[in-house]
Amino acid sequence: MSQTDSASARVPDAAADTALADADAAALAKGGRTNFFGFVLRLVARLPFLYFAGRWYGPEAVGRFAFAVLVIELVAQLATLGLKRGLAEQLSAQGADPRTAVWDGMFVAFLASAAGSVLLLLLPQIMFPAGDIDSIDRWMALLIFAIAGTDVALAACAYRYDIGATVRARSIVEPWAISAAAFGFAFYSLRDGLILSYAAAMIATFFTALIPMIRHYGGPGVWRPHPAQLISLARRNAPLAAADAIEWGTRRLDLFILGQFTSPAIYGIYYMAQQVASLPQKLKTSFEPILGPVITRNLAENRLAAVAAQVSQVGFWIIAAQAGIALALGIPGEAVMGLVGPQFVEGNVALAFLLAAEVVAATAVVSEAALVYVARHRNLLISIATLALQAVLSVALILTAKSMGLPPIAYAGAVALALMLALGFASVVKARLLARILGAPVNSLRWALVWATAGATVLGWGATQMPEWAELLIGVPFILGIYAWLIWTRGFGPADRALFRKQPKTAAPASGTAASAEPRGDLR
Repeated sequence: MSQTDSASARVPDAAADTALADADAAALAKGGRTNFFGFVLRLVARLPFLYFAGRWYGPEAVGRFAFAVLVIELVAQLATLGLKRGLAEQLSAQGADPRTAVWDGMFVAFLASAAGSVLLLLLPQIMFPAGDIDSIDRWMALLIFAIAGTDVALAACAYRYDIGATVRARSIVEPWAISAAAFGFAFYSLRDGLILSYAAAMIATFFTALIPMIRHYGGPGVWRPHPAQLISLARRNAPLAAADAIEWGTRRLDLFILGQFTSPAIYGIYYMAQQVASLPQKLKTSFEPILGPVITRNLAENRLAAVAAQVSQVGFWIIAAQAGIALALGIPGEAVMGLVGPQFVEGNVALAFLLAAEVVAATAVVSEAALVYVARHRNLLISIATLALQAVLSVALILTAKSMGLPPIAYAGAVALALMLALGFASVVKARLLARILGAPVNSLRWALVWATAGATVLGWGATQMPEWAELLIGVPFILGIYAWLIWTRGFGPADRALFRKQPKTAAPASGTAASAEPRGDLR
């Protein structure tokens, strides 16, 4: 081939790469806009639940409910078997039948859910260690089916770029259902109202996710389970399942450790602080469904630099949004916690550390979205090390606070600080590992974040000098507005502003179009 022919052959390749990059940017931006809208909906809908739980049920009832949910969601996380991210890889396999892959995944998740439910039905004290267990408490174990099934169904919808299904399920049905149910069940029982509200929300969310999944892939139809394929699916997803469980565990280990050192009332205060802080967390977890399919396709095509660019881009979007929300909720922290109930104000220090932890964790989350496909075992080892570091730091800081004679509420701040430090460690290590594997830089931090944070902090301090009602009604929008203006003018370039620009509709990937079932990369 002549040099002219070679050069002309490279032009279509470059044009194709540009077209793919534009399509990926459009998909990520559309997903980001949809999920930000979903975040706002979830924030508005979740606030009534926090108010009812704090003001009507009280810290002790919240603590009892929180520990039960902790156990149920842990078992459900394990029952999902990593399919929240692994399902995209199964659907990308060449020649894969989408309906079979999806229902295989649902069947495997339900089998694991059955095992977990039986365990908790026989040993309900795992969910309610304080005792006083009745029949309602025992049957909460069956919620594992709904939670695991919802995760699989939404992962399947996300592969077709149907992020609206996640928004409807997670940001509309789930928070509004639990808020409305918490209001209604308060007249039935202040002891069982919260757990019954949770059950109602999980069941409603499952059916909300199942309907669009069936619309995309069809019902089970003539599908039949294939034991060999199911065993292979479960074995292959074991590292993903472990990574998901450990990542989830880092957000619950603080609750577990705190529960060993404090009363249910302190536990309930910390749980409410965690619920407020988890609102910005939804921004990054909601990017995972759309980021997963984009990454798996680019890995299958060996477009490693594109993966690094996408991880960095999405990471910056998430950090920029989370930092603004963290400042808006953290600076007037006493007023925010006081909104839940006056007895919860003491949790404002824990709230500040938890909000900071969400910001520093963003790089780890988006890096892991690629690492689970190219270095899943090394990613798992880093996650285990993060969990161990968090445990050691939590216990050490609690014992330090205890030796200094600090009140038990200080233990809540200690475990929140330990979480922030451990997640910072994970972000640094995972980003460096991913950059080395992809051969391209992975960096979501920019100087504009520093300027915007400093400006919002200085000007936001003035808001704390106002009465509590003014802090919330005037101070929070003021802090968000200053921060957003600084980020937009000093940090957002043309690629970033695509997040706010209407893009052409992106087609869902057809089944079996990926180049390979195995993305190229190091799976060790």
